[in-house]
Amino acid sequence: MAIVEVLQAASAGERRRLLLRSPATLESLGEIDVATADDVRAAVEGARKAQPAWAEAGFDARARHLRRAVRVLLAREGEFAAAIARETGKPELEILSAEIVAACDALEYYAKRAKKVLADRTVPLHLMKSKKLRLVHKPLGVVGIITPWNFPFILALNPTVQALAAGNAVVLKPSEATPMTGRLVEELFREAGLPEGLVTCVLGDGETGAALVEAGVDKIAFTGSVRTGRKVAESCGRQLIPCTLELGGKDPMIVCADADLERAAAGAVFGAFANAGQICVSTERVYVTEPIADAFIRKVVEKTAQLRQGPEGEADVGPMIWPPQLEVVEAHVADAVARGARVLAGGRRNPRWAGLYFEPTVLVDVTHDMLVMREESFGPLLPIQRVRDEAEALRLANDSRYGLNANVWTRDKRRGVELARSIESGCAVVNDCLITYGIPESPFGGVKASGIGRVNGDLGLKGYCQVQSIVVDRFGAKSELLWFPYGARKARLLRRLLRFVWGTPLGRWLS
Repeated sequence: MAIVEVLQAASAGERRRLLLRSPATLESLGEIDVATADDVRAAVEGARKAQPAWAEAGFDARARHLRRAVRVLLAREGEFAAAIARETGKPELEILSAEIVAACDALEYYAKRAKKVLADRTVPLHLMKSKKLRLVHKPLGVVGIITPWNFPFILALNPTVQALAAGNAVVLKPSEATPMTGRLVEELFREAGLPEGLVTCVLGDGETGAALVEAGVDKIAFTGSVRTGRKVAESCGRQLIPCTLELGGKDPMIVCADADLERAAAGAVFGAFANAGQICVSTERVYVTEPIADAFIRKVVEKTAQLRQGPEGEADVGPMIWPPQLEVVEAHVADAVARGARVLAGGRRNPRWAGLYFEPTVLVDVTHDMLVMREESFGPLLPIQRVRDEAEALRLANDSRYGLNANVWTRDKRRGVELARSIESGCAVVNDCLITYGIPESPFGGVKASGIGRVNGDLGLKGYCQVQSIVVDRFGAKSELLWFPYGARKARLLRRLLRFVWGTPLGRWLS
Protein backbone atom coordinates (compact mmCIF):
# COMPACT_ATOMS: atom_id res chain seq x y z
CA MET A 1 0.00 0.00 0.00
CA ALA A 2 1.27 3.47 -0.87
CA ILE A 3 2.06 5.84 1.99
CA VAL A 4 1.18 8.81 -0.24
CA GLU A 5 -1.87 8.46 -2.49
CA VAL A 6 -3.27 10.95 -4.99
CA LEU A 7 -6.84 11.64 -3.88
CA GLN A 8 -7.60 14.39 -6.35
CA ALA A 9 -5.89 15.24 -9.62
CA ALA A 10 -5.36 18.85 -10.54
CA SER A 11 -8.36 20.51 -12.19
CA ALA A 12 -9.45 24.03 -13.02
CA GLY A 13 -9.25 26.13 -9.88
CA GLU A 14 -8.33 23.19 -7.63
CA ARG A 15 -5.06 21.82 -6.29
CA ARG A 16 -4.05 18.19 -6.29
CA ARG A 17 -4.66 16.47 -2.98
CA LEU A 18 -2.62 13.70 -1.35
CA LEU A 19 -3.61 11.20 1.32
CA LEU A 20 -0.92 10.31 3.88
CA ARG A 21 -0.60 7.02 5.79
CA SER A 22 1.54 5.90 8.71
CA PRO A 23 4.39 3.60 7.64
CA ALA A 24 4.09 1.81 10.98
CA THR A 25 0.37 1.00 10.92
CA LEU A 26 -0.82 2.07 7.43
CA GLU A 27 -3.54 4.13 9.10
CA SER A 28 -4.59 7.43 7.52
CA LEU A 29 -2.77 10.54 8.77
CA GLY A 30 -4.88 13.02 6.85
CA GLU A 31 -4.59 14.93 3.60
CA ILE A 32 -2.56 17.78 2.16
CA ASP A 33 -3.12 20.10 -0.80
CA VAL A 34 -0.19 20.24 -3.19
CA ALA A 35 1.27 23.72 -3.61
CA THR A 36 1.20 24.95 -7.21
CA ALA A 37 3.94 26.79 -9.06
CA ASP A 38 2.02 30.02 -8.37
CA ASP A 39 1.99 29.19 -4.64
CA VAL A 40 5.73 28.61 -4.69
CA ARG A 41 6.44 31.87 -6.52
CA ALA A 42 4.29 33.74 -4.01
CA ALA A 43 6.27 32.18 -1.14
CA VAL A 44 9.55 33.24 -2.77
CA GLU A 45 8.25 36.76 -3.30
CA GLY A 46 7.21 36.96 0.35
CA ALA A 47 10.64 35.74 1.41
CA ARG A 48 12.29 38.29 -0.88
CA LYS A 49 10.38 41.10 0.86
CA ALA A 50 11.18 39.85 4.37
CA GLN A 51 14.89 39.15 3.85
CA PRO A 52 16.50 42.63 3.68
CA ALA A 53 15.28 43.67 7.14
CA TRP A 54 16.43 40.33 8.56
CA ALA A 55 19.89 40.82 7.09
CA GLU A 56 20.06 44.39 8.38
CA ALA A 57 19.07 43.26 11.90
CA GLY A 58 22.57 41.88 12.40
CA PHE A 59 24.03 38.78 14.01
CA ASP A 60 23.04 39.53 17.59
CA ALA A 61 19.36 40.01 16.76
CA ARG A 62 19.31 36.88 14.63
CA ALA A 63 20.99 34.90 17.41
CA ARG A 64 18.30 35.99 19.87
CA HIS A 65 15.62 34.58 17.59
CA LEU A 66 17.49 31.29 17.20
CA ARG A 67 17.83 30.96 20.98
CA ARG A 68 14.16 31.76 21.34
CA ALA A 69 13.45 28.88 18.98
CA VAL A 70 15.41 26.57 21.32
CA ARG A 71 13.11 27.56 24.18
CA VAL A 72 10.03 26.94 22.03
CA LEU A 73 11.33 23.53 21.03
CA LEU A 74 12.07 22.58 24.62
CA ALA A 75 8.58 23.62 25.67
CA ARG A 76 6.93 21.65 22.87
CA GLU A 77 9.37 18.72 22.65
CA GLY A 78 6.73 16.07 23.38
CA GLU A 79 4.35 17.48 20.80
CA PHE A 80 7.02 17.70 18.12
CA ALA A 81 8.32 14.19 18.87
CA ALA A 82 4.81 12.76 18.63
CA ALA A 83 4.27 14.43 15.25
CA ILE A 84 7.54 12.97 13.94
CA ALA A 85 6.59 9.54 15.27
CA ARG A 86 3.23 9.61 13.47
CA GLU A 87 4.81 10.24 10.08
CA THR A 88 7.91 8.04 10.42
CA GLY A 89 7.22 5.32 13.01
CA LYS A 90 10.69 5.92 14.48
CA PRO A 91 11.52 4.62 17.96
CA GLU A 92 11.30 7.31 20.62
CA LEU A 93 15.02 7.34 21.39
CA GLU A 94 15.93 7.91 17.73
CA ILE A 95 13.53 10.84 17.55
CA LEU A 96 14.92 12.40 20.72
CA SER A 97 18.59 11.93 19.83
CA ALA A 98 18.70 12.45 16.07
CA GLU A 99 15.86 14.94 15.66
CA ILE A 100 15.19 16.93 18.88
CA VAL A 101 18.60 16.99 20.58
CA ALA A 102 20.35 17.60 17.25
CA ALA A 103 17.94 20.45 16.49
CA CYS A 104 18.60 22.21 19.81
CA ASP A 105 22.33 21.79 19.29
CA ALA A 106 22.20 23.25 15.76
CA LEU A 107 20.16 26.26 16.86
CA GLU A 108 22.47 27.08 19.78
CA TYR A 109 25.68 26.32 17.87
CA TYR A 110 25.00 28.75 15.03
CA ALA A 111 23.48 31.33 17.35
CA LYS A 112 26.80 31.39 19.21
CA ARG A 113 29.22 31.14 16.31
CA ALA A 114 27.76 32.72 13.18
CA LYS A 115 28.93 36.21 14.14
CA LYS A 116 32.54 35.12 14.54
CA VAL A 117 32.62 32.86 11.47
CA LEU A 118 31.03 35.44 9.15
CA ALA A 119 32.64 38.57 10.60
CA ASP A 120 34.48 40.90 8.22
CA ARG A 121 38.12 39.90 8.03
CA THR A 122 41.20 41.89 7.08
CA VAL A 123 43.81 39.87 5.20
CA PRO A 124 47.43 41.12 5.02
CA LEU A 125 48.72 41.27 1.46
CA HIS A 126 52.01 39.55 0.74
CA LEU A 127 53.22 41.95 -1.97
CA MET A 128 51.07 45.07 -2.30
CA LYS A 129 51.88 46.49 1.11
CA SER A 130 50.30 49.83 0.25
CA LYS A 131 46.87 48.15 0.19
CA LYS A 132 44.77 46.17 2.60
CA LEU A 133 42.16 43.54 1.79
CA ARG A 134 38.84 43.13 3.58
CA LEU A 135 36.63 40.05 3.06
CA VAL A 136 32.92 40.59 3.62
CA HIS A 137 30.34 37.80 3.86
CA LYS A 138 26.94 38.89 2.59
CA PRO A 139 23.74 36.79 2.59
CA LEU A 140 22.66 35.34 -0.74
CA GLY A 141 19.01 36.38 -0.35
CA VAL A 142 16.38 33.64 -0.59
CA VAL A 143 17.41 30.00 -0.19
CA GLY A 144 15.26 27.11 -1.39
CA ILE A 145 15.65 23.98 0.75
CA ILE A 146 14.33 20.59 -0.39
CA THR A 147 14.51 17.83 2.21
CA PRO A 148 13.87 14.05 2.43
CA TRP A 149 11.74 11.78 4.60
CA ASN A 150 14.36 9.83 6.54
CA PHE A 151 15.13 12.58 9.11
CA PRO A 152 12.32 14.96 8.28
CA PHE A 153 12.83 17.44 11.12
CA ILE A 154 16.58 17.84 11.53
CA LEU A 155 17.37 17.69 7.80
CA ALA A 156 14.86 20.50 7.28
CA LEU A 157 15.83 22.54 10.33
CA ASN A 158 19.63 22.31 10.14
CA PRO A 159 20.12 23.98 6.73
CA THR A 160 17.36 26.44 7.57
CA VAL A 161 19.21 27.50 10.73
CA GLN A 162 22.44 28.03 8.82
CA ALA A 163 20.72 30.03 6.10
CA LEU A 164 18.93 32.20 8.68
CA ALA A 165 22.07 32.75 10.76
CA ALA A 166 23.79 34.08 7.64
CA GLY A 167 20.95 36.56 7.03
CA ASN A 168 18.89 34.75 4.37
CA ALA A 169 15.20 33.96 4.03
CA VAL A 170 14.10 30.35 3.43
CA VAL A 171 11.42 28.59 1.41
CA LEU A 172 11.31 24.98 2.56
CA LYS A 173 9.83 22.07 0.62
CA PRO A 174 9.74 18.85 2.72
CA SER A 175 9.09 15.35 1.39
CA GLU A 176 5.50 14.50 0.57
CA ALA A 177 5.91 11.46 2.85
CA THR A 178 6.56 13.64 5.92
CA PRO A 179 5.03 17.04 5.13
CA MET A 180 3.66 17.89 8.57
CA THR A 181 7.03 17.33 10.21
CA GLY A 182 8.51 19.77 7.71
CA ARG A 183 5.81 22.27 8.56
CA LEU A 184 6.92 22.08 12.20
CA VAL A 185 10.05 24.00 11.18
CA GLU A 186 7.96 26.91 9.89
CA GLU A 187 5.80 26.74 13.01
CA LEU A 188 8.83 26.72 15.30
CA PHE A 189 10.31 29.88 13.82
CA ARG A 190 6.98 31.65 13.64
CA GLU A 191 6.47 31.06 17.36
CA ALA A 192 10.04 32.24 17.98
CA GLY A 193 9.03 35.61 16.54
CA LEU A 194 10.68 35.60 13.13
CA PRO A 195 9.14 38.07 10.66
CA GLU A 196 6.27 36.89 8.48
CA GLY A 197 7.47 35.31 5.24
CA LEU A 198 11.04 34.74 6.39
CA VAL A 199 10.57 30.95 6.70
CA THR A 200 7.81 29.50 4.56
CA CYS A 201 6.99 25.83 4.06
CA VAL A 202 5.39 24.75 0.78
CA LEU A 203 3.89 21.24 0.77
CA GLY A 204 3.77 18.94 -2.22
CA ASP A 205 5.61 16.34 -4.24
CA GLY A 206 8.25 16.41 -6.96
CA GLU A 207 6.36 18.97 -9.05
CA THR A 208 6.40 21.38 -6.12
CA GLY A 209 10.12 20.83 -5.62
CA ALA A 210 10.78 21.44 -9.31
CA ALA A 211 8.76 24.66 -9.11
CA LEU A 212 10.89 25.84 -6.18
CA VAL A 213 14.11 25.20 -8.09
CA GLU A 214 12.76 27.35 -10.95
CA ALA A 215 11.15 30.05 -8.77
CA GLY A 216 14.02 32.54 -8.77
CA VAL A 217 15.75 31.67 -5.48
CA ASP A 218 19.42 32.49 -4.90
CA LYS A 219 20.53 28.99 -3.85
CA ILE A 220 19.12 25.48 -3.62
CA ALA A 221 20.09 23.11 -0.81
CA PHE A 222 18.90 19.64 -1.78
CA THR A 223 19.06 16.31 0.04
CA GLY A 224 17.82 13.26 -1.84
CA SER A 225 18.48 10.84 -4.67
CA VAL A 226 21.23 11.03 -7.29
CA ARG A 227 18.64 11.05 -10.07
CA THR A 228 16.79 14.07 -8.71
CA GLY A 229 20.03 15.75 -7.66
CA ARG A 230 21.25 15.74 -11.25
CA LYS A 231 18.06 17.52 -12.34
CA VAL A 232 18.51 20.11 -9.59
CA ALA A 233 22.14 20.68 -10.59
CA GLU A 234 21.21 21.08 -14.26
CA SER A 235 18.56 23.67 -13.43
CA CYS A 236 20.86 25.58 -11.08
CA GLY A 237 23.63 25.51 -13.67
CA ARG A 238 21.31 26.96 -16.29
CA GLN A 239 20.28 29.73 -13.87
CA LEU A 240 23.84 30.28 -12.63
CA ILE A 241 22.87 29.90 -8.98
CA PRO A 242 24.77 27.79 -6.43
CA CYS A 243 23.48 24.52 -5.07
CA THR A 244 24.44 22.06 -2.36
CA LEU A 245 23.60 18.44 -3.13
CA GLU A 246 23.70 15.65 -0.54
CA LEU A 247 22.86 12.54 -2.53
CA GLY A 248 23.44 9.53 -0.33
CA GLY A 249 26.07 6.83 -0.39
CA LYS A 250 27.15 3.22 -0.23
CA ASP A 251 29.27 3.61 2.85
CA PRO A 252 31.95 0.97 3.52
CA MET A 253 33.14 -0.41 6.84
CA ILE A 254 36.65 -1.86 7.08
CA VAL A 255 37.36 -4.21 9.99
CA CYS A 256 41.09 -4.72 10.47
CA ALA A 257 42.62 -7.84 11.99
CA ASP A 258 43.48 -6.01 15.23
CA ALA A 259 40.01 -4.49 15.73
CA ASP A 260 38.15 -4.69 19.03
CA LEU A 261 35.61 -7.22 17.77
CA GLU A 262 33.01 -6.56 20.42
CA ARG A 263 32.93 -2.83 19.67
CA ALA A 264 33.23 -3.36 15.90
CA ALA A 265 30.34 -5.84 15.81
CA ALA A 266 28.14 -3.54 17.90
CA GLY A 267 29.10 -0.64 15.62
CA ALA A 268 28.25 -2.67 12.53
CA VAL A 269 24.79 -3.52 13.84
CA PHE A 270 24.07 0.05 14.92
CA GLY A 271 25.56 1.53 11.76
CA ALA A 272 23.45 -0.67 9.51
CA PHE A 273 20.13 -0.83 11.35
CA ALA A 274 19.69 2.56 13.10
CA ASN A 275 16.67 4.30 11.58
CA ALA A 276 16.04 0.99 9.75
CA GLY A 277 19.11 1.69 7.63
CA GLN A 278 17.53 4.83 6.19
CA ILE A 279 20.53 7.10 6.77
CA CYS A 280 22.80 8.46 4.07
CA VAL A 281 25.79 7.48 6.24
CA SER A 282 24.48 4.00 7.15
CA THR A 283 27.01 1.19 6.94
CA GLU A 284 25.95 -0.45 3.67
CA ARG A 285 28.82 -2.89 3.08
CA VAL A 286 31.38 -4.47 5.40
CA TYR A 287 34.87 -5.74 4.51
CA VAL A 288 36.33 -7.89 7.28
CA THR A 289 39.79 -9.42 7.13
CA GLU A 290 39.86 -13.22 6.93
CA PRO A 291 41.59 -14.05 10.27
CA ILE A 292 38.76 -12.50 12.32
CA ALA A 293 35.82 -12.92 9.93
CA ASP A 294 34.17 -15.93 11.63
CA ALA A 295 34.27 -14.37 15.10
CA PHE A 296 33.08 -11.00 13.79
CA ILE A 297 30.17 -12.50 11.86
CA ARG A 298 29.11 -14.61 14.83
CA LYS A 299 28.98 -11.54 17.08
CA VAL A 300 27.05 -9.54 14.47
CA VAL A 301 24.41 -12.25 14.11
CA GLU A 302 24.05 -12.57 17.87
CA LYS A 303 23.54 -8.82 18.31
CA THR A 304 21.14 -8.62 15.38
CA ALA A 305 18.96 -11.35 16.91
CA GLN A 306 18.49 -9.18 20.02
CA LEU A 307 16.96 -6.24 18.13
CA ARG A 308 13.28 -5.48 18.74
CA GLN A 309 10.96 -4.31 16.00
CA GLY A 310 7.35 -3.23 15.78
CA PRO A 311 4.89 -0.42 16.58
CA GLU A 312 4.02 -1.67 20.06
CA GLY A 313 6.13 -1.24 23.19
CA GLU A 314 9.82 -0.41 23.11
CA ALA A 315 11.57 -1.03 19.81
CA ASP A 316 15.04 -0.67 18.34
CA VAL A 317 14.29 -0.78 14.62
CA GLY A 318 11.38 1.10 13.07
CA PRO A 319 9.64 0.71 9.74
CA MET A 320 10.77 1.74 6.31
CA ILE A 321 9.13 5.07 5.52
CA TRP A 322 8.88 5.06 1.72
CA PRO A 323 7.32 1.99 0.02
CA PRO A 324 9.43 2.20 -3.17
CA GLN A 325 12.55 1.99 -1.01
CA LEU A 326 11.23 -1.16 0.64
CA GLU A 327 10.92 -2.66 -2.83
CA VAL A 328 14.57 -1.75 -3.50
CA VAL A 329 15.62 -3.57 -0.31
CA GLU A 330 13.67 -6.67 -1.30
CA ALA A 331 15.20 -6.61 -4.78
CA HIS A 332 18.72 -6.35 -3.35
CA VAL A 333 18.17 -9.34 -1.07
CA ALA A 334 16.67 -11.42 -3.89
CA ASP A 335 19.54 -10.56 -6.23
CA ALA A 336 22.15 -11.45 -3.59
CA VAL A 337 20.55 -14.79 -2.76
CA ALA A 338 20.19 -15.64 -6.44
CA ARG A 339 23.92 -15.01 -6.89
CA GLY A 340 24.97 -17.19 -3.97
CA ALA A 341 24.72 -15.05 -0.83
CA ARG A 342 23.41 -16.57 2.40
CA VAL A 343 20.95 -14.92 4.78
CA LEU A 344 22.05 -15.37 8.40
CA ALA A 345 19.38 -13.11 9.91
CA GLY A 346 16.18 -11.53 8.63
CA GLY A 347 15.79 -11.39 4.87
CA ARG A 348 12.07 -10.61 4.63
CA ARG A 349 9.27 -8.28 5.64
CA ASN A 350 8.37 -8.78 9.26
CA PRO A 351 5.21 -10.95 9.16
CA ARG A 352 4.08 -9.82 12.62
CA TRP A 353 3.18 -6.28 11.58
CA ALA A 354 1.03 -4.68 8.90
CA GLY A 355 3.36 -1.71 8.47
CA LEU A 356 6.47 -1.37 6.33
CA TYR A 357 8.73 -3.39 8.61
CA PHE A 358 11.67 -5.24 7.06
CA GLU A 359 13.64 -7.48 9.38
CA PRO A 360 17.24 -6.47 10.15
CA THR A 361 19.14 -8.62 7.67
CA VAL A 362 22.69 -10.01 7.69
CA LEU A 363 24.09 -11.37 4.42
CA VAL A 364 27.35 -13.26 3.93
CA ASP A 365 29.14 -14.83 0.96
CA VAL A 366 28.47 -11.62 -0.93
CA THR A 367 30.51 -10.50 -3.93
CA HIS A 368 30.99 -7.19 -5.67
CA ASP A 369 28.80 -8.07 -8.62
CA MET A 370 25.71 -8.06 -6.37
CA LEU A 371 23.38 -5.07 -6.21
CA VAL A 372 23.60 -5.05 -2.42
CA MET A 373 27.32 -4.23 -2.69
CA ARG A 374 27.06 -1.68 -5.50
CA GLU A 375 23.77 0.21 -5.30
CA GLU A 376 22.41 2.16 -2.35
CA SER A 377 19.98 -0.03 -0.39
CA PHE A 378 18.88 2.59 2.15
CA GLY A 379 17.35 -0.07 4.33
CA PRO A 380 18.18 -2.55 7.13
CA LEU A 381 20.71 -4.68 5.23
CA LEU A 382 24.21 -5.62 6.43
CA PRO A 383 26.20 -7.46 3.73
CA ILE A 384 29.58 -8.77 4.95
CA GLN A 385 32.41 -9.69 2.58
CA ARG A 386 35.59 -11.47 3.63
CA VAL A 387 38.86 -10.02 2.35
CA ARG A 388 42.48 -11.15 2.50
CA ASP A 389 43.85 -7.99 4.07
CA GLU A 390 43.42 -4.27 4.50
CA ALA A 391 44.73 -3.56 0.99
CA GLU A 392 41.95 -5.59 -0.59
CA ALA A 393 39.40 -3.98 1.73
CA LEU A 394 40.58 -0.53 0.66
CA ARG A 395 40.47 -1.42 -3.03
CA LEU A 396 36.91 -2.70 -2.75
CA ALA A 397 35.82 0.22 -0.56
CA ASN A 398 36.89 2.59 -3.34
CA ASP A 399 35.28 0.48 -6.06
CA SER A 400 32.04 2.49 -5.94
CA ARG A 401 30.42 5.40 -7.69
CA TYR A 402 29.53 6.77 -4.25
CA GLY A 403 31.78 8.53 -1.75
CA LEU A 404 29.94 9.97 1.22
CA ASN A 405 31.13 8.35 4.45
CA ALA A 406 33.19 5.38 5.67
CA ASN A 407 34.31 3.81 8.92
CA VAL A 408 37.48 1.95 9.88
CA TRP A 409 37.95 -0.27 12.93
CA THR A 410 41.41 -0.92 14.39
CA ARG A 411 43.24 -0.59 17.70
CA ASP A 412 46.01 1.29 15.88
CA LYS A 413 44.42 4.74 15.60
CA ARG A 414 47.25 6.11 13.48
CA ARG A 415 46.78 3.28 10.99
CA GLY A 416 43.04 3.89 11.14
CA VAL A 417 43.51 7.52 10.12
CA GLU A 418 45.84 6.46 7.27
CA LEU A 419 43.22 4.05 5.95
CA ALA A 420 40.47 6.64 6.35
CA ARG A 421 42.51 9.17 4.35
CA SER A 422 42.87 6.61 1.56
CA ILE A 423 39.14 6.04 1.22
CA GLU A 424 37.45 8.10 -1.50
CA SER A 425 34.81 9.72 0.68
CA GLY A 426 33.87 13.16 1.91
CA CYS A 427 33.82 11.98 5.53
CA ALA A 428 35.21 9.07 7.52
CA VAL A 429 35.18 7.79 11.10
CA VAL A 430 37.67 5.64 13.02
CA ASN A 431 36.19 3.20 15.57
CA ASP A 432 32.71 4.72 15.41
CA CYS A 433 29.93 5.30 12.87
CA LEU A 434 27.02 7.55 11.81
CA ILE A 435 28.28 10.64 13.66
CA THR A 436 29.72 12.82 10.89
CA TYR A 437 26.51 14.75 10.08
CA GLY A 438 25.72 15.29 13.76
CA ILE A 439 28.94 17.18 14.53
CA PRO A 440 28.30 20.87 13.72
CA GLU A 441 32.02 21.65 13.47
CA SER A 442 32.54 18.99 10.79
CA PRO A 443 31.87 19.97 7.16
CA PHE A 444 29.64 17.23 5.75
CA GLY A 445 29.27 16.13 2.15
CA GLY A 446 30.39 13.66 -0.44
CA VAL A 447 32.53 13.10 -3.50
CA LYS A 448 31.73 11.31 -6.76
CA ALA A 449 27.97 10.62 -7.05
CA SER A 450 27.40 11.42 -3.37
CA GLY A 451 27.03 15.11 -3.99
CA ILE A 452 28.44 18.61 -4.32
CA GLY A 453 29.37 21.08 -1.61
CA ARG A 454 29.37 20.87 2.17
CA VAL A 455 26.91 21.52 4.96
CA ASN A 456 27.77 22.27 8.60
CA GLY A 457 30.87 23.85 10.05
CA ASP A 458 32.43 27.08 8.86
CA LEU A 459 32.37 25.90 5.24
CA GLY A 460 28.69 25.07 5.35
CA LEU A 461 27.75 28.37 6.97
CA LYS A 462 29.81 30.37 4.49
CA GLY A 463 28.07 28.49 1.70
CA TYR A 464 24.97 30.57 2.45
CA CYS A 465 26.91 33.76 1.71
CA GLN A 466 28.64 35.47 -1.13
CA VAL A 467 32.14 36.70 -0.36
CA GLN A 468 32.94 40.23 -1.41
CA SER A 469 36.59 41.32 -1.62
CA ILE A 470 37.24 44.99 -0.83
CA VAL A 471 40.75 46.36 -1.43
CA VAL A 472 41.54 49.66 0.30
CA ASP A 473 44.49 51.97 -0.42
CA ARG A 474 46.40 52.69 2.79
CA PHE A 475 48.46 55.83 2.12
CA GLY A 476 46.67 58.02 -0.44
CA ALA A 477 49.64 58.78 -2.70
CA LYS A 478 49.05 61.15 -5.61
CA SER A 479 49.78 58.41 -8.15
CA GLU A 480 50.58 54.71 -8.47
CA LEU A 481 53.50 53.10 -10.25
CA LEU A 482 51.30 51.42 -12.84
CA TRP A 483 49.09 54.41 -13.60
CA PHE A 484 49.53 56.50 -16.74
CA PRO A 485 51.79 57.70 -18.23
CA TYR A 486 53.72 54.61 -19.29
CA GLY A 487 57.42 54.94 -20.11
CA ALA A 488 60.83 53.31 -20.30
CA ARG A 489 61.75 54.45 -16.80
CA LYS A 490 58.81 52.59 -15.27
CA ALA A 491 59.63 49.48 -17.33
CA ARG A 492 63.23 49.51 -16.05
CA LEU A 493 61.96 49.89 -12.48
CA LEU A 494 59.59 46.94 -12.88
CA ARG A 495 62.42 44.76 -14.25
CA ARG A 496 64.61 45.60 -11.24
CA LEU A 497 61.69 44.79 -8.94
CA LEU A 498 61.09 41.52 -10.81
CA ARG A 499 64.69 40.37 -10.40
CA PHE A 500 64.89 41.42 -6.74
CA VAL A 501 61.59 39.91 -5.52
CA TRP A 502 61.81 36.56 -7.29
CA GLY A 503 65.50 36.41 -8.10
CA THR A 504 67.09 36.91 -4.68
CA PRO A 505 66.68 35.01 -1.38
CA LEU A 506 65.84 38.24 0.48
CA GLY A 507 63.21 39.21 -2.08
CA ARG A 508 61.54 35.80 -1.99
CA TRP A 509 61.49 35.93 1.81
CA LEU A 510 59.94 39.43 1.80
CA SER A 511 57.28 38.38 -0.73
